[in-house]
Order: sequence, then C-alpha cells, then structure tokens
Amino acid sequence: MVFGVAGMPAGRALAAARGTSDIGWAGLAGSLGLVAVAIALSAFRRLALERSMAWAALRALVQLLAVGAVLGFVIDPARPLVFSWLWVAAMVVVASLTVRSRAREVPGALPLALVACAAGTVVSLGVLFGLRVFPLEAKAVIPLAGLTIGNTMSAAVVASRRIVGELSDKRDEVEARLALGKPWPEAARPYIRSALRTALLPQIETTKAVGLVALPGAMTGLILAGVRPIDAVRIQAAVMYVVLGSVATSVTVISLGLARRLFTPDHRLLPLRRPAG
Repeated sequence: MVFGVAGMPAGRALAAARGTSDIGWAGLAGSLGLVAVAIALSAFRRLALERSMAWAALRALVQLLAVGAVLGFVIDPARPLVFSWLWVAAMVVVASLTVRSRAREVPGALPLALVACAAGTVVSLGVLFGLRVFPLEAKAVIPLAGLTIGNTMSAAVVASRRIVGELSDKRDEVEARLALGKPWPEAARPYIRSALRTALLPQIETTKAVGLVALPGAMTGLILAGVRPIDAVRIQAAVMYVVLGSVATSVTVISLGLARRLFTPDHRLLPLRRPAG
C-alpha cells in the first residue's frame, strides 16, 4: 500500500504519479510565469520587492534541486535506514538554529529549541511508525519528519517570543503576584497560558479549516500523483493530527524550560529583553 493506508497498490500509484505529476523542465519553466506576474504587480504598485521575489524564486529552486539530489541517494531502498535518521537529526539541528536566530531575545533559545523540536519529532514519528500508520521506510520517514519539524519550529518561535513578551509587558503584575507570596510558576501561569494560546491557535485554526478553505499540500500532491481522493484524505488527516500533536508538544516543552530560565531560585523575575517587532 502507498504509505500503508492509501488503499492503492504501490506500483499503480507510482505509474499514476509518473503519468500525471511529471511536469518536466518545460513545465517548470512555464510555472515561472507566475513569478513574473508577482514581480510585475510589485513593480506596478511600487512595492520595491522585485529583486527579493526573483532572488527568493531562484534560491528556492537551487535549494530544492540540491535537496532533491541528496534525497535521491538517501531514500534509495538499498541504503540503510540510518541515513534517513541522520537526515532527520540534521533537520532538528537546523530548525533549532533557526529558532535561535528568530528569537534572539530568548535566553538559552538553542538548547530549548533542540529539546522542543526533538520532543515533537519523537512523539509524532513514534506514533506514526509505532502504530504502523505508515511503513518504516526512508521515503516516509524524511517527508513526515519535515512536516512535523517545520511546524514545531514555527510554533517554538512564536511560543518563546510570546512568553518573553508577555512577562516583559506584564512585569509589574508578575512582580506584584510574587510580592504577595506566590511561587513563580503560579505568578507566571496566566501570562504563559496566554503565550501558549497564541502559539497554538494558528495550527488549531488551520486544522479546523482544512478542506473547506484550501486543500493541504500533501493531499494535493497525492491527488496529482493519482491517488484516489478518499485515500488522500485519510493520509492528510493522519498527518494533520500528528502535526497538531507535535506542535502542542513542542510549545509545552518550550514553556516549561523557558519559564525556569526566566526566574531565579528565590522566585525573582530576571531582566528581560523586549521582542523586536
């Protein structure tokens, strides 16, 4: 079965994929016309984004070609599965470095992000492969890890920045609660809760609106590859549920670890840098 649950034999799905989703280099070049449209609109509205758009399109293509070439080696069935897990570990590290670069005001962002992204990945992949939702193969491990790590990274950035922002903005209130004898976990709880809600709501809203507002990328790709829509729906639903769980796991880990770093052992709030922008 494709991914173990699609209900279509792998050979037939592969044949369909080759027949419907191979757009070729000419087709890829034609799709660049949409980038030209975006550049033209930017020029028309004098947004001064033409160079950024062109560079983004070129950089994305180069990066994807490089990744595709390496993936062709890694996901080869003849290769040991350890190569796939090394790729996943590299993705966790890169995601954590990205969190640190986007949340420079967060103390100890890198180790916190490493733990949070790793926890979300372990939980999500553990469920998917432990319960045999998908077969434990390189062609499943890397794409699914990429989906979960990408979403946990974004949520970790929002959660960590909002926690620092909330405690910085409400510092007087937090210190008043501490002065009344409340321990720091209780004094900070309302503000951390607010930050976590901010980090989780986008994924919750995306999950609620899926299929009604837009078809997700994984589902669209499967349909283009020739998989029956109802089979694509089952795969997409499983992926969405796992992403939501991994995001919740990562922001919880971030909140627990970061809150401890922002208070002293004698329950005083440390000086904080306000988030920029």
